[in-house]
Amino acid sequence: MTYVIAQPCVDVKDRACVDECPVDCIYEGERSLYINADECVDCGACEPVCPTEAIFYEDDVPEEWEDYTRANIDFFELKGLGSPGGAQRTGALDYDDPMIAALPPQNEEWKEANGY
Repeated sequence: MTYVIAQPCVDVKDRACVDECPVDCIYEGERSLYINADECVDCGACEPVCPTEAIFYEDDVPEEWEDYTRANIDFFELKGLGSPGGAQRTGALDYDDPMIAALPPQNEEWKEANGY
């Protein structure tokens, strides 16, 4: 099991979760952050610090966002990234899962209300 970053992160990418993650398993894509399931130790440190409430334990992902579980996994296979051993090694990546890349702009109201 692992944690999953869902729709509320798309186009926000606050990164509070990145700062809190003790194993550096949260990677930055073009429009969203992604958790590497192979590197995540299920500590849960990321979930309470996410200001958009986008992070869920895999079994608790809301039904409307279930496909984000697949997107978090597939993100690491798209370009053969696999498990590089920490997001700091890769830096921000210039792609997203195709589902996320195809979305229209997201979370504009939340960003305006929260100064992003």
